[in-house]
Amino acid sequence: MSIYVGNLSYEVTEADLTAVFAEYGSVKRVQLPTDRETGRMRGFGFVEMGAEAEETAAIEALDGAEWMGRDLKVNKAKPREDRGSFGGGGGGGRRNDSFSRRY
Repeated sequence: MSIYVGNLSYEVTEADLTAVFAEYGSVKRVQLPTDRETGRMRGFGFVEMGAEAEETAAIEALDGAEWMGRDLKVNKAKPREDRGSFGGGGGGGRRNDSFSRRY
């Protein structure tokens, strides 16, 4: 299981996040995704801990807590969605009938 940590400061480091979560157990891995184009942190991350009980304790303690001037959003990470080969998004062929109809 993995923990999603949102609303992070853009200055946070893996070491910072590890130190906070280490108060609740052993931290196995921390990931801080960055923007492909700018290299800037995206404002969220993922933490994996040694045991599910440790993850639960961290989620309960840290969700909504203020850290580095921001209120954290901490919960169980959801599985990554398959976005297909085109990166997802798009309108899926829908159209706006208010513009396509002619009366």
